Amino acid sequence: QVQLVESGGGLVQAGGSLRLSCAASGRTCGNHAMAWFRQPPGKEREFVGASKWNGDTTFYASYVKGRFTIARDNDKNTVALQMNSPKPEDTAVYYCASQRSEYYSGSSFDAEYDYWGQGTQVNVSS
Repeated sequence: QVQLVESGGGLVQAGGSLRLSCAASGRTCGNHAMAWFRQPPGKEREFVGASKWNGDTTFYASYVKGRFTIARDNDKNTVALQMNSPKPEDTAVYYCASQRSEYYSGSSFDAEYDYWGQGTQVNVSS
């Protein structure tokens, strides 16, 4: 059974940095597209960024592009989300997601992901 567990959330000041991690078990991250989504308070879940199955391509939502970076470590079976210069509007529960099929390019649509973590809370103070 595939499990994804996020960690690293907490309180961060605007303009600081925070690194979230997603640890996968039950199978390797390699050959599978991985993504990060978030759900701000009172809002629907939204796309943050995704990594193609081989990790050579990543793409991001416009509101985080240039500030957030996804990094894979297939040896450790983890995917990280490096959050630089966070803003108060980045406050949300952050989720890691993975597609079941191999060799997928990834997607910004949450319906295309089969496995989800439990989420980790990030609060950005002004």
